[in-house]
Amino acid sequence: MKKFLLATAAAAAALAAFGATAHAADFNRGYYQKAPAPVYAAPLYNWTGFYLGGHLGGAFSGSNNAFNGLALTNSDARFMGGVQAGYDWQLSPMWVIGVEGQYSWLGGHQLNAIFPGGYVYNNNQRGIGSITGRVGYTWGPGLIYVKGGYAYSDNNETVTLGGAPVGFALSDNHSNGWTIGGGAEYMFAPNWSAKVEYQYYDFGDSRFTAPGALVPVGSFHNDEHTVKAGLNYRFNLGNLGGPAYGRY
Repeated sequence: MKKFLLATAAAAAALAAFGATAHAADFNRGYYQKAPAPVYAAPLYNWTGFYLGGHLGGAFSGSNNAFNGLALTNSDARFMGGVQAGYDWQLSPMWVIGVEGQYSWLGGHQLNAIFPGGYVYNNNQRGIGSITGRVGYTWGPGLIYVKGGYAYSDNNETVTLGGAPVGFALSDNHSNGWTIGGGAEYMFAPNWSAKVEYQYYDFGDSRFTAPGALVPVGSFHNDEHTVKAGLNYRFNLGNLGGPAYGRY
């Protein structure tokens, strides 16, 4: 009888252990779930923030820069290089607005006109600048835009007669004007973007009001066509002044 009781107790213990194991397995199956694999998220881009950069390119005088058809010398294409700074605000996932200031130094630019009577006009245009607004359409790292606003020409003008300086006056100093253009920009790395841009500058018409010998020579129109490639560093201030649509 003692052996039978011992055998029965051993069997009961084994059955209880098996039941506990099965219950634990059922518990795990019912309440434990394996964590899902992480989902890859494509990088988001945000154009909102300040930027600072530089550019290189070329400037080309307009074809109508002449006094009554009198051609000006040394008005060929010349090198330009400069700096720009601005602020962009991303209004939505697709639209960006901004403001930009830009200045470009011009190399080797000397406009000359020799008038009957020996008068010589010279304009050493040292640089051109602009303050513009811009509107762009973006798709992630890419942006295409148009821009326009105020333009400035840094002119150093003289009139000489027989090599001696002569006092003169113009109806307009053609230093202030307007500009319009457009381009494309691409974020190729965190905080960095590259751009190419065309910009047209128009500084209006001027005519001599003195000396009297130059009054009949007519008016002179000053405009410039420019092509530039630039590089910008962006400070990633996406939460300043507007909604953030993700950072690079």
